[in-house]
Amino acid sequence: MSTPEIHVEVAPELALFVPHARRSGAHPLAVDGVSTLGHVVESLGVPLTEVGALVVDGREAPFSHIPADGESVSVRPVARPQRVPGAPLRFLLDVHLGTLARRLRLLGVDTAYESTDIGDPALAARSAAEQRVMLSRDRGLLRRRELWAGAYIYSTRPEDQLRDVLDRFAPELHPWTRCTACNGLLRKATKDEVADQLEHGTQRSYDVFAQCQACGRAYWKGAHHEQLEAIVERALADSAGRG
Repeated sequence: MSTPEIHVEVAPELALFVPHARRSGAHPLAVDGVSTLGHVVESLGVPLTEVGALVVDGREAPFSHIPADGESVSVRPVARPQRVPGAPLRFLLDVHLGTLARRLRLLGVDTAYESTDIGDPALAARSAAEQRVMLSRDRGLLRRRELWAGAYIYSTRPEDQLRDVLDRFAPELHPWTRCTACNGLLRKATKDEVADQLEHGTQRSYDVFAQCQACGRAYWKGAHHEQLEAIVERALADSAGRG
């Protein structure tokens, strides 16, 4: 008796996850008649967080579908913008995405970040407990079933990472409202309220301040403000373009 076989075609957007030989066109794949289609796709290397639809013989099928001999399967990417049901949109980033975390916070996006490696089980548990979308380049982490939701970060460049996250999820942007250090909300502050954090030159040169309501960190338009302003303006322009 011959081994059951299906034909799988992976969308170009997901090609980086599969071996080179499977990156274009449909290719045969042996199945066991027991494993779900979701498991089969994961076994190829594609995280299910990146799959928008599985189309079997022209009809969309759930991840729980048991593939049968002769079926043709198309693995399609997530549609953009991706809507995450349930909780307000918020993120959790692993230890390797610190710059991206700070830039999302700069734009006012609710972004939790672990500055130490607490391990995949703890990250997945926090994602579920706080209903946060897990952002990571760790495919193993994104395969954990307890995740609330997740997304693979495709680039190693912070500029591209930010652009991709904003394009994929289209979060509401409220620049200059969150602490880039701890994610707390900012409030206006007087010079006297933050004086203990200011050097003498800063006290003389600046009069407009903000302070984090959570950690107390002070903010003002210092030497790096132009660079940060450029990041904000670019993100707002891209957001307006998508609208």
